[in-house]
Amino acid sequence: MSKDKIVIRVLMVVGIVISIYSCVDPEALNDTDYSEWLSGGSQTVFDNGAGGFSSAFPHLAAEREKVHSIGDGAFGQTFVTAPAPQNPGLGPIFNNVSCTSCHINDGRGKPPLPGEQLSSLLIRISIPGTDVHGGPNPVPGFGGQLQQRGVFGAQPEASVRIDYTEKSYTFADGTPYSLRFPTYTLENPYTTLPAGVMLSPRVAPPVFGLGLLEAVDEADILALADPDDRNDDGISGKPNYAWNVVEGKMTLGRFGWKAANPSLLQQSAGAYNEDMGITNFVFPHESATGQPQYDGRDDEYEVSDSLLHSVAFYIRTLGVPARRAADDAAVLQGKKLFVDGKCSQCHVPRLRTKTDVAFPEISNQVIFPYTDMLVHDMGPNLADNRPDFDATGVEWRTSPLWGIGMTRIVNGHQNFLHDGRARTLLEAIMWHGGEAEASKEFVRTLSQDDRDKLIKFLESL
Repeated sequence: MSKDKIVIRVLMVVGIVISIYSCVDPEALNDTDYSEWLSGGSQTVFDNGAGGFSSAFPHLAAEREKVHSIGDGAFGQTFVTAPAPQNPGLGPIFNNVSCTSCHINDGRGKPPLPGEQLSSLLIRISIPGTDVHGGPNPVPGFGGQLQQRGVFGAQPEASVRIDYTEKSYTFADGTPYSLRFPTYTLENPYTTLPAGVMLSPRVAPPVFGLGLLEAVDEADILALADPDDRNDDGISGKPNYAWNVVEGKMTLGRFGWKAANPSLLQQSAGAYNEDMGITNFVFPHESATGQPQYDGRDDEYEVSDSLLHSVAFYIRTLGVPARRAADDAAVLQGKKLFVDGKCSQCHVPRLRTKTDVAFPEISNQVIFPYTDMLVHDMGPNLADNRPDFDATGVEWRTSPLWGIGMTRIVNGHQNFLHDGRARTLLEAIMWHGGEAEASKEFVRTLSQDDRDKLIKFLESL
């Protein structure tokens, strides 16, 4: 059989599977249905290797595929100090030089090792009060995000020291475990920091699948909210509303560790501006404007409108890796424990994207992200004590769990939570508190065998 015939036959089989999937009533599916393998619906990718987070939607019109490719190239571009023939405009103060420097392989960042500079972890800063739109109040002379690097001749805002204190605990069966509590200190500030500065460390989150989350109807997200805990189950997730710069109004926050970003376009534009010092039509002023480091280069945008839109589209059209071993007996038992422990009340397994006639590839997809996209009280141990619009200092957005089991393969580490303090999935669970305190206690009292099954389930996502 020729290679062409083999390819055609494979495509026919894939097409049949997708066709069957699209005709199935998702409400009738049970735990053993094959749809659980398709985390991203028809936009699921089958790559379990190091590139598993970096594949485009497998079903993308040719013209959109071209835009995705342009955005892919821009996502990897390294910016340099102006003037320069290519990619000028870095800084004058910045955190990193490209999108991929933080989101390595489109995946998860981690805190630095001892002696390393911050790279895929940044520090949001503010002082008590709010800005004109109800968001975090910028620190005079520093803004809302610390830039720990500067171009030649520009002094970084400060350096960051991270110290850890290890604390020991035991599971109910006597098995020991430990958690490391981080302390963040700003050192060598270029000018005096005012009193009361609040710090919020944030590692770069994975960027795949975000277009599908952006396409979930707002009404479906709000239907999951229960801010007053009226059903008395101890879970009181709520939406976060943030200032939408493009629309000029408050809209539902969907992205970022506290759901304080309303769209992928704004998130991309903000990262260019704050992380790299690159101006654009959404954020046209340097992050250092008004500071001594300001270079006065507000004459034209340092990334074009079309390129910014392409980068946002690239992120919007990154597919989701398929489940692995979803039908394994131990995985299914782990899933039952996940449900029994009420983990699924925040990490909601299944959502559906809304109908979008202008973008059929993303329309009406049943997806399995394991998030409700709401913010929850996670207890004092995880608190950053820094409000972000409607999210308080103890609230965080429910992180999607899809693809989490591939972190070690794609990114070479297992650092989880907002600042990477957890070194394993089990540690991440044991950090949970607040609304998740009962779920954490449920896991603490499991046997070693059941804990292993729970982790095996998470690793299959």
